[in-house]
Amino acid sequence: MDSHEPQKMSLKIAMVVACPFPANHGTPGGIRELAQAVSDKGHKVHIVTYHYGEGLNPRGVKLHRIWDWGFKKKMVVGPTKEKPVLDLLMVVKLCGVIFREKIDLIHGHNYEGALIGFFASVLTRRPLVYHAINTMIDELPSYNFFKPKILAVWIARFLDFVVPRLGDEIIAISEDLVRFLKSRNISQGRVHLIPLGVDTQRFEGLDPLAMRKKYGWGDRLLVVYTGTVDRFQRIDYLLNAMQIVCQNIPKATLFLVCNVPSEKDLKECHRMVEACNLTDHVEINHKASMEEVPFFLSGADVAVVSRPDCPGFPIKLLNYMAAAKAIVLFEGTSKGLEHLKNAFIVKDHDYQAMAQGIITILSDFQLREKLGRNAKEWVDEKFAWPTLVQQIEQVYFKLVNK
Repeated sequence: MDSHEPQKMSLKIAMVVACPFPANHGTPGGIRELAQAVSDKGHKVHIVTYHYGEGLNPRGVKLHRIWDWGFKKKMVVGPTKEKPVLDLLMVVKLCGVIFREKIDLIHGHNYEGALIGFFASVLTRRPLVYHAINTMIDELPSYNFFKPKILAVWIARFLDFVVPRLGDEIIAISEDLVRFLKSRNISQGRVHLIPLGVDTQRFEGLDPLAMRKKYGWGDRLLVVYTGTVDRFQRIDYLLNAMQIVCQNIPKATLFLVCNVPSEKDLKECHRMVEACNLTDHVEINHKASMEEVPFFLSGADVAVVSRPDCPGFPIKLLNYMAAAKAIVLFEGTSKGLEHLKNAFIVKDHDYQAMAQGIITILSDFQLREKLGRNAKEWVDEKFAWPTLVQQIEQVYFKLVNK
């Protein structure tokens, strides 16, 4: 076999997505686009996932769901009491798919996907790619699922140590995660930095006036946030910032496009809006689908990421750039963006600086246009799926040709 022959291979890949899928929030949306892009390259992609989902299925991809034994069908982000049982069923389903479809390799997304993929890998002797999207210490304690909180910290640290060692190869979506894996003494020869991509065509050709007309916003200056409103997203920072913004620019409005919010998080969000006296300046849409995100962003003047210290790469940030929006965000989430070149970047946890960034952009049309244009050029250059899939293929071929 010559050195070019592996690139001609059509592989059979089992992707492990341990959550409702498709789903109307960031990571599952990114996985959907990734699966479509891999399929478009001629590979046979099989996604093993939970018993339900909502939204469009990935094009050219076959879904295999675990058995529906009367489990809940509510979109939830984070741990639940049912998850251990669902994940055990995932191992059984995955093994069946591997043998029936003659799968070449397993691609496990996130921690649960890696754990499920590892057990199936041991049982079926198929290689495993672990797709690192986040760290547990960054998120698990924030869900308040494990009590006392120190228990969540211990579990998170244990998982952060063990899970990265399970994959034969690791794809990390950000430089922060590469550094994190290095700090855990993971062999750097196994780690491949490949960010998630975005389908920029979904954001093109939209009428920005249509969204404004639908909601009756006219010429109001519109700040948009899309995504979950879980505690670790720090919506409190954004609302505190908007309190300052609205004192200086009364025409400013914040539109929160919330995906799969829990009743508790949504109630807390409304409480904070009232506490900040922003009832007349904030609108919340908690029934939006991923397919509607480009429409909501089309009429925005500023898009905001309110989460600091994010080890992964927020899908919302890719969407903002693809929509050519001026972005305000904390430096811990900026992921290579440059201040005043393609984003307005402020120090982590400084909501007053975030407020000043929003005010600056809303007050300067030329800066707003420049930041949005440069962000679009940056995402087109670095996050186009055809380029990223070639890199993912090299990881696949490395494994199957060992």
